[in-house]
Amino acid sequence: MYNFRVENTDHKDRIRLYSEKPLTEKTVSFKNIDDAADYPLVQQLFYLPFIKSVQLNPEYIELERFAILEWFEVQDEVKEQITNFLNQGGVIEKSKQPKAAITVYAESTPNPAVMKFVANKLLVNQSFEAKNIDEAQGAPLAVALFHMAFVKEVYIDENFVSISKFEVTTWEEVVQDVRNFIREYLTEGKPVVDQPKETQVDESKTPQHEGVSLEIVKIIDQYIKPAVASDGGNILFDSYDEKTQSVQVILQGACSGCPSSTFTLKNGIEQMLKEMLPGKVTQVTAVNG
Repeated sequence: MYNFRVENTDHKDRIRLYSEKPLTEKTVSFKNIDDAADYPLVQQLFYLPFIKSVQLNPEYIELERFAILEWFEVQDEVKEQITNFLNQGGVIEKSKQPKAAITVYAESTPNPAVMKFVANKLLVNQSFEAKNIDEAQGAPLAVALFHMAFVKEVYIDENFVSISKFEVTTWEEVVQDVRNFIREYLTEGKPVVDQPKETQVDESKTPQHEGVSLEIVKIIDQYIKPAVASDGGNILFDSYDEKTQSVQVILQGACSGCPSSTFTLKNGIEQMLKEMLPGKVTQVTAVNG
């Protein structure tokens, strides 16, 4: 708890409010509210029309008044206001925590047209894919990347960004520029995706997987997605045809358009589903492969 006592000074326009608790580490003086951008308590004091200047000292607050009234008329009210502000959760100085350093490194993927840029922080809680700048609306980082002439597609998931490029350039020519751009963008605290508006979920339109479809979804989520994500991509369950025992999936990020995606589907995903769901899966195809 903060408690103050008021004492006069040798200057008739100034008083000091001594605190029983330390107030600050060093003495700081303020001539106006703009000087106090990082000091909420001082800002509150400048809202009082008779405050001319404020000085914060480790032991006291010194206030100088304009000659429109006498201190004895308001000093008790000022003391009470400061005490209440601090004891009700107000702060003297904003915390100056150093910003965590942002690092971004580039990682090649099985798709030569796609490079994966990995950050040391979480970027999104839900994956985001855009194949052009119009689809990128709602993801400011993706929009910014599409302003680079060679960017063809952008996929963002967890802590990485996968970028597909046109053949107008090579990754060797631009990878460093892209890496630096993403790192500076994140360091400045700019939004990766806009906060989604709160909407009521219509459960009647939400796919409710059951039976074999539910088993496939669980296998994809548990065993396949982590491996695909490590290559800068993603895989989503699309549908299952019980008659033909065919599974259709959607490929995203580095997996979309990858020359080796057919091999991965047939010799990786399809083989795994056949082994884990014997007699239930005959083939796996990508609707966008």
